[in-house]
Amino acid sequence: MPLESNARIVEELASRGYNAEREAVTLLASAPDPATVLESAVEQAPDDALRITADHVRDVLDSGRDTDRSADEPRPSETDSATRNASTRNDGSSETDSELSGNQEDGSPVETEGLGTGSVVSKTAESGADTPAKSEATPETNGTPKTTNGTPEAGSPPAQEADRTPNSDRRELEIGNDMTGRSTGTGEYRDFVQTFRDRYERLSKLLRGRVNHRPAEAIAEMPGGSDAAMIGLVNDVRSTKSGHWLVELEDTTGTFPALIMKDKGLADVVDELLMDECLAVEGTLADDAGILFADSLHFPDVPRTHRTGGADRHVQAALVSDIHVGSDEFVADAWARFADWLHTPEAEPVEYLLLAGDMVEGVGVYPNQDEELEIVDIYEQYEVFAEHLKAVPGDLQIVMIPGNHDAVRLAEPQPGFNDEIRDILDVHDARIVSNPATVSVEGVEVLMYHGVSLDEVIAELPEEKASYDDPHKAMYQLLKKRHVAPQFGGHTRVAPEERDYLVIEDVPDVFHTGHVHKLGWGKYHNVLAVNSGCWQAQTDFQRSVNIDPDVGYAPILDLDTLEMTVRKFA
Repeated sequence: MPLESNARIVEELASRGYNAEREAVTLLASAPDPATVLESAVEQAPDDALRITADHVRDVLDSGRDTDRSADEPRPSETDSATRNASTRNDGSSETDSELSGNQEDGSPVETEGLGTGSVVSKTAESGADTPAKSEATPETNGTPKTTNGTPEAGSPPAQEADRTPNSDRRELEIGNDMTGRSTGTGEYRDFVQTFRDRYERLSKLLRGRVNHRPAEAIAEMPGGSDAAMIGLVNDVRSTKSGHWLVELEDTTGTFPALIMKDKGLADVVDELLMDECLAVEGTLADDAGILFADSLHFPDVPRTHRTGGADRHVQAALVSDIHVGSDEFVADAWARFADWLHTPEAEPVEYLLLAGDMVEGVGVYPNQDEELEIVDIYEQYEVFAEHLKAVPGDLQIVMIPGNHDAVRLAEPQPGFNDEIRDILDVHDARIVSNPATVSVEGVEVLMYHGVSLDEVIAELPEEKASYDDPHKAMYQLLKKRHVAPQFGGHTRVAPEERDYLVIEDVPDVFHTGHVHKLGWGKYHNVLAVNSGCWQAQTDFQRSVNIDPDVGYAPILDLDTLEMTVRKFA
């Protein structure tokens, strides 16, 4: 059997029931005859081994050369070996045998109190999101002794390893809207003009079928009393002395004002408006034709009739974000339990891992951050993150995007890392793409966006429409506006490009974000919006701004039904 790539070697080992250390895969790939060496390594491995190590491969290579290993050749230490092999154990964490569901239709997030380590928190069906029961999870009864932290007791027998025979011939993963290596902006004024022109052109197309649109300059020439409609970017919103609202729209021909009367019943819509978003206004021109009295407002929005895709087999994806390796508060034990669980038979259907940014804590992201860092070197942070990523099964398809703590530009869209960091993150053939990006996973369209603009949406909109406790509701607003970061000049930095990569041109089936460190999910016009929490306990900075993070959660998405189970490992 030809073994022309690391991925092929991992697949072959997985088909025989083995995981492998990354160093072992590298040694196999560089061997003169990888297939023969792999076969020998498997035959010579101890009967109770669940993972092929670098030492197993070296023993085969050394015996083939009929020479002793050099005394000064580096070997993994026993401690390092134990760390790498930890992922072959069952997680041993407490979890319920049944999945809990409710009947809430508003997509409210789960409550995080009273949930046992490794527990099944909740499951959302296609019709809407559910909240978990606030009860302690019951222990597993698989015969493995447990300690309170979910780790098997000393002397316990090895846990059962999942038969993760890869279905590579059935996997389908395509990346869209990836701007990595395609940046065109120079920061000049004309670049910003082009970005907003592209935004207007693409979003206005979504609205032209709903209103009889006229350009601003044409409306200015129409007689008073005429019915008119305009599509434009919101240039200004202000209230009048009488309690009405004046909204100025701008298109490629000019600007025109629209007056929204307080007695028109549009107040609930006005308080959702953000600067620079695309909007359509219908109404009647004043007698002097100098203003448009608005009767209705239209957002680009997601059609209520959106039909979702789905895999043609039972396969799952884990949605996680905000790992923050390098922080004093990174919950390494919880990540280890998550990685261990991925090796269990229960997790066999999980074939994809989608990471929505902030893999590391970064350096200099906020004031006095250095006082909360366990690792102060950014490259070392990525190296340690890569070691933690190696603990997950080698046959997982991994896709990751950067976040605002990662070593990329802060302005969005963010390209997917430079070559030096990509080399560090070259684990299990991970796909590294830009923020945002679209990922088509076996017929399910997933929009991945780290989520910095959620801060702005939550700050600008009423609490009942967007809050940190309900992060998915803020995501609904971005879906309604069909743009992941509509407001320019505020908290969210936007880079000028010829194409506005932040436009949500195609409707996703799943919208996955992170950033706010809160867990929440729900359905908006059949689109599942998921904010996946974090893997970092509360820092002093978060405490100072009253952020209470939801830590150690892993939403597990069924790609065939779009049902979602949320598991807790912290």
